[in-house]
Amino acid sequence: MEPKPRKGPCHNVTPSGCLPSPTAVVSSEDETVKISVKLLKLISGEFDLESILFLKLTKMGICSLGCIDDCVNLERLDLSRNDISNLKPLASLRLLTVLNLSANRISNLDPLHACENLQSLNLAGNLISSFDALHSITDLKNLDTMRLKDTICSFSNPGERVSGRGSDLYQLCKNIDASLKEIDGSVPIHAPLVPKKWVEDGYWELKPMQQTQTDEAIEQFHGLVKECRELNSKAADVITKIRRTLRAAN
Repeated sequence: MEPKPRKGPCHNVTPSGCLPSPTAVVSSEDETVKISVKLLKLISGEFDLESILFLKLTKMGICSLGCIDDCVNLERLDLSRNDISNLKPLASLRLLTVLNLSANRISNLDPLHACENLQSLNLAGNLISSFDALHSITDLKNLDTMRLKDTICSFSNPGERVSGRGSDLYQLCKNIDASLKEIDGSVPIHAPLVPKKWVEDGYWELKPMQQTQTDEAIEQFHGLVKECRELNSKAADVITKIRRTLRAAN
């Protein structure tokens, strides 16, 4: 007879009493792996999806973004090395600033048009075949970093080989030439180009959150209680000494 799972406040406890791995709680329907509420809570450690500010969901075989649109306060999201093709749920993440979508199956970027706070975007290793696919993100005023190729990880896009009408190519070359003229002349023109990482090592690692005002208020309260106890103890000592003095005088 197989042992029954333990019951308790932890919803994801396995028969052995250990927490399952993130991949064990990824929802799968008709062979489509999608993000679930249980997965988001396990990865983030948050009970409320609206409290999640940072998520790293890499190499999990995710095909569908599922309920990720409920994480409305999300600021940094790493979805690299999955099988994602539909970005529609990301349209709700208006506070998103950093998004890593490298090594997926993305060809349509239209939902990102709503991510008005997006500052850094990695699209290397997808199915973006032309500059027309980037038209939907041209109005993102805060976007200052975008990557379509990652030489370190060998990620690229079909659109790296530029194709299109002559007028389009002419305008593209004209824009590139204008941008090159704005480059600071302090950098040697013959300096070797060294591939750079999109973000530094450890960027996506979870970091301890800063104390909230509630935590600080609780600490202050405990400090006041401690001081009151010390004053009470000192007052009791003084009263005892006075009583002994009075008794001796009588």
